[in-house]
Amino acid sequence: MSEKNKTELLKEELFSNTKSAPAKMSEQELEQAFDFCEGYKAFLNSCRTEREAAAFTVAKAIENGYTEFDASCKYSAGDKVYFNNRGKSVILCTFGKKSIENGVKIVASHIDSPRLDLKPNPLYEDCELAYFKTHYYGGIKKYQWTVIPLALHGVIVKKNGESVNVSIGDAPSDPRFVITDLLPHLDRNMSKRTLDTAIPGETLNILIGSLPFKGDETSELVKLNILNILHEKYGIVEDDFRTAELEAVPAIEAYDIGFDRSLIGSYGHDDRVCAYPSVIAAFDAENPEYTTVTVITDKEETGSDGNTGLNSAYLEHFIYDIASCFGANGRDVIRKSECLSADVNAGFDPNFPDVHDRLNAAYLNKGIVVTKYTGHGGKGGTSDASAEFVGKVSRVFNDAGVIWQTGELGKVDEGGGGTVAKYVANLGMDVVDVGVPMLSMHAPFELAAKIDVYMAYKGFKAFLEQK
Repeated sequence: MSEKNKTELLKEELFSNTKSAPAKMSEQELEQAFDFCEGYKAFLNSCRTEREAAAFTVAKAIENGYTEFDASCKYSAGDKVYFNNRGKSVILCTFGKKSIENGVKIVASHIDSPRLDLKPNPLYEDCELAYFKTHYYGGIKKYQWTVIPLALHGVIVKKNGESVNVSIGDAPSDPRFVITDLLPHLDRNMSKRTLDTAIPGETLNILIGSLPFKGDETSELVKLNILNILHEKYGIVEDDFRTAELEAVPAIEAYDIGFDRSLIGSYGHDDRVCAYPSVIAAFDAENPEYTTVTVITDKEETGSDGNTGLNSAYLEHFIYDIASCFGANGRDVIRKSECLSADVNAGFDPNFPDVHDRLNAAYLNKGIVVTKYTGHGGKGGTSDASAEFVGKVSRVFNDAGVIWQTGELGKVDEGGGGTVAKYVANLGMDVVDVGVPMLSMHAPFELAAKIDVYMAYKGFKAFLEQK
C-alpha cells in the first residue's frame, strides 16, 4: 500500500471525521449497543405513557437502592434519593463526593409523547356504533392516526376517590380500538384537501363497539353495552369519565427494523429514547464526584406548562431543598450547575431532503447529537448554549469515547421546535441540547438507530461521572 500523500495527511488533520459510528466502533461495542437496546425495547413496550414511565423509574430506583427524598434528613456522599412529582415526573439524585456548593450535574428529558386524550364526556353512540371523542395532545399529523390499532391507558378516579388504572390494547388477548377513514372510492374531494385539513380534529373519534345490550328496546343500547362492560371490569359509571385521564396510544410493539436490525421502530421514541438511557446512566454512575440529578419530566409536548412540566418550579425547589440539606444556598448551587437537555433531533431523511441543511443536519448512525440551539426563525424560543459550555461537553464526550455530532432542526425558515433547555437556562445555569436523531418524529411509529441510543447512554453517563 502506498504511503499517504501530503494532501491526504493534511485532510486527516484538518477535516472533520465524517465516518459513521459503526466504522469507529469495535465489534464488542457494537454488540454492547445492540444488547443495551433490548432493555430499551422492553421499556417502550411496557411504558406507553408518562405515568407508566414514571412508575417504572421509581420501581427501578428502589431496586437500585434509592430512597424517597426527605428534606429534613441529612445526607452523605453516595446516598441516593428520588422525588416523585405527582406520578408524572421523577427526579433521581446521587450525592457526590465534592461539596454541593460546586453545583450539580443535571440530565433532563421528557416522558410524554404525542397522543390522543379522551375528552371529559367522551362516550357516545351514532348509528348503533359506539365511539370515544378525543382531543389530540402535542404536535401530530392527524391523518397518521386513522386506521391504526390503538390501546387505551390511564387512570380513572371514581366518585369514592378510588383510582383505577387502565391498560387495555397491548396484551395479545386484548381488544384494540381504531379511528376509521373514508374509502378512496367515495372520497372525491380528497385531492382538493391539504394534509392538514384532510382529517379534522373533531373526527378523531375512536370506534369502541357495535353490539347492543340485550334487553328492552330503548335507545343507545350499544353505549349501554359498553358502559356495562366497563362497569363489570372497572366498577365505573359514565360520570367517572369526567375525572379520568385516559390516553389513546398506538397498540404497536417496538420492533427491529431492517435486515441488519440496526434500527428500532416504535411509538414514543420522542423522548423516551433519551429518558431511558439517562435513567440507566444514573443507576450506573457509581460514586460520582459531583452530585447528579436526573430528571424525567412531563408536558414538554405542550410547552412544559403545568406543575409536572419543567416550566414550573419543582426542579428549582428540589435543588433548593438538597442544597439546604448541606447548609448551602440554593441560588449559588444553581449558578454553578450544568445541564444536558436530553431531547431528540430530526435525522436527515433522503426522502425529504429539502427541509434540511445537509451540512448542519443530524444523521442516523453518527452518534448522539449536540444541538447548540433550537427554536425557530431567528432563534426564537431557545437558549443558545455558550461556546465555552459546548466545548466542555465535547471534551467530556471525547475523553469517554462517545461518538457525537452536531445538528440543527431543519433549515432556518422551515419551522423548528423547542425543548426544555430554555426553562433550565432561565434558572441561571449552563445547558445544551443533546439527544438522539430520529426519523418520522411525532408519527405513531418513529425510528431510531441502536448505535445512537447507546451513545446517548454512554454520553449521559460520562457527563454524570465527570471529574
